[in-house]
Amino acid sequence: MSKICCSTDNNLNLVKKKEHKHKYDSHGNQLCCVTEEKVHEKAGTKDLLKDTNHQQNDGHGHGGANCGEDDTGDCKDDEDHHGHDHSEHGHKHDHKKKDNHDHGHDHGHDHGHGHDHGDHDHSHDIEGKTAFQLFTPSGISLILLLIAIGFDNYFPQDWFTGWVRIAWYVIAYVPVGLPVIKEAIESIRFKDFYSEFFLMSIATVGAFAIGEYPEAVAVMLFYSVGEVFQTLAVSRAKGNIKALLDQRPDEVTILKDGKPVIIKAEDANIGDIIQLKPGEKLGLDGELVSESASFNTAALTGESKPDTKGKGETVLAGMINLNTVSQIRVTTDYSDSKLSKILELVQDATSQKAPTELFIRKFSKVYTPIVVYLSIAITLLPILFVENYIFSEWLYRALVFLVISCPCALVISIPLGYFGGIGAASRNGILFKGSNFLDILAKVQNVVMDKTGTLTEGVFKVQEVFIKPEYNKDEILNLVNVLESQSTHPVATAIHNYWGEVDTKVSLENVEEIAGHGLKATVNGKELLAGNFKLLDKFNISHDADTANIVYTVIAIGYGGKFVGYLTISDSIKVDAKIAVDKLHKMGVRATMLSGDKSTVVQHVAEQLGIDSAYGDLLPEDKVNKVKDIKSRNGSVAFVGDGVNDAPVIALSDAGIAMGGLGSDAAIETADVVIQDDMPSKIPMAINIGKQTKKIVYQNIVLAFGVKAIVLILGAGGLATMWEAVFADVGVALLAILNAVRIQRMKF
Repeated sequence: MSKICCSTDNNLNLVKKKEHKHKYDSHGNQLCCVTEEKVHEKAGTKDLLKDTNHQQNDGHGHGGANCGEDDTGDCKDDEDHHGHDHSEHGHKHDHKKKDNHDHGHDHGHDHGHGHDHGDHDHSHDIEGKTAFQLFTPSGISLILLLIAIGFDNYFPQDWFTGWVRIAWYVIAYVPVGLPVIKEAIESIRFKDFYSEFFLMSIATVGAFAIGEYPEAVAVMLFYSVGEVFQTLAVSRAKGNIKALLDQRPDEVTILKDGKPVIIKAEDANIGDIIQLKPGEKLGLDGELVSESASFNTAALTGESKPDTKGKGETVLAGMINLNTVSQIRVTTDYSDSKLSKILELVQDATSQKAPTELFIRKFSKVYTPIVVYLSIAITLLPILFVENYIFSEWLYRALVFLVISCPCALVISIPLGYFGGIGAASRNGILFKGSNFLDILAKVQNVVMDKTGTLTEGVFKVQEVFIKPEYNKDEILNLVNVLESQSTHPVATAIHNYWGEVDTKVSLENVEEIAGHGLKATVNGKELLAGNFKLLDKFNISHDADTANIVYTVIAIGYGGKFVGYLTISDSIKVDAKIAVDKLHKMGVRATMLSGDKSTVVQHVAEQLGIDSAYGDLLPEDKVNKVKDIKSRNGSVAFVGDGVNDAPVIALSDAGIAMGGLGSDAAIETADVVIQDDMPSKIPMAINIGKQTKKIVYQNIVLAFGVKAIVLILGAGGLATMWEAVFADVGVALLAILNAVRIQRMKF
């Protein structure tokens, strides 16, 4: 029988109805509409749950992704590692296509919930319900149970016997038990015989059958209370992600013929002028038309400090206008805005499962059936060797065993711990592409960093100009300015800012960018070179410049086959770079800097920051060899860059971290972790969040396994009652959930 399910569009979150049939793998395991999805649905976060059956490998062999809930097999993703590093002095451009190192999480959404199985509706959509409404069924059952226990033990009533007593307990059971039994029936219909609903139904119905009415109601009552707490916990863990989804206003005010007109944000076109009043959120990316405006960027960076923009500067969807009425020209479509990409990234994060999460899922699928068969054995086998065998006594022990076996504490608290970690990170302006990267950063031993734009501001200024007397200084600088206009590197910007507008009368031919060296072109029939001194060496141009002791970046100039002169350019170190390196050292993480810039500059920066190892004058292949060497000697590596445009190095690293994700499409597309602002101090923060998340997950595993093992043994020996079983199941699940949500309140 088909289901009518909800599906969620990635970008617009539009919900529509479509026919759906359950999917199963070759082993008969259900691939959709599983318990985790139902938890998300109850929490009102089903739009954030991706189809884990369509996951792809993360791109460079971290081993954390999976193709399905039960199969971590051979996912394929078509990558094209063809990034270029022109970072020698250097020209480090983002010429990388969006498919580079693409993690491509293109997940289907054809399996939502709110199912209507003919006459058996078990929709759990609780959006809009209050906590009081969620707890009402449990509250009714609790009141009836307490009254019944009072009549049984403290205030005996003559009428409270026989069928009246049974009926009372049945009525107390129905509000909490009926929904679970319905779920169990649906699970069985679709071949999931060992769901938690089935276990709890059998255990409680069995308890009724042997006359243990209070225990039967209590088990289901506490299980239902646990379900509500679990729902609320997941909802809270996802709260900040839901808040992100709300950052995009549905409507924008555009100017048509000078008059303000309100339209839907997705209907706005590139080139439209948006009028933004103080306190309003911007709906699309654009450039500021007004002279200046201040914006709150907290939705994007986690930092509430006002950011003042000038005319022509880029402003992004989700920013809040703080002072005067501003006008912004739309530059990207609604679905292509930076915020949309960030939202898609965070949505995808929940589908990239950590190895611990995958193991627990697989373990529970093996462990639960085993316990079911053991409970049958506990009931029947004693006939063979117990002299005074009493069926009801051994059935009770088996039911206790069943209740304890429910893997709720593990199946719920572990994903919840990772949700909390991803949520805590995104609240601080750090985006993880999957919970597997939390695990990777938790155990990383080396952080390898690029220099320009990562540890330094990437804002260069020309310090010194030396042109040989026999050449016309203005003519040479004018030509170099035209050549550098072909580049987007900060060095090119510095030269442009120093010299001024590009001379459009100069015609360049055969412009070529040489990786790790610089730029080459032909002008007036002569060859013009601008780059490092290796570029001059490559073209056999001799030079006598003594630049060994200059602690600035040096741009060598060659013209007509001869050395003409050079410019020196300096960058400034970011204010929190030293703090970041110090924190890494306190964590026992080794800091290394790799740069294409000249060694004297690199060593000067490294000394100021206290970096363990620093290497300059590196070509792209040299960086690859250095990372290989670091991995072979010192273990796992996280690479940090201002856009992660060095594809070979990223392919080798265990985790790629992009700095300044707001300014780089390539960063959002390719990195495993995106730091949304340019603060190096977020690097140790990301590692710390990973460590704390892993710590909480391991605590929950030890707690759940430990308590369940003890009570299982006691239950099999007849030393544990149904009350201990309830604690081992629901009690431990609640403790694990409370422990997991701690990370959402931590300050990093």
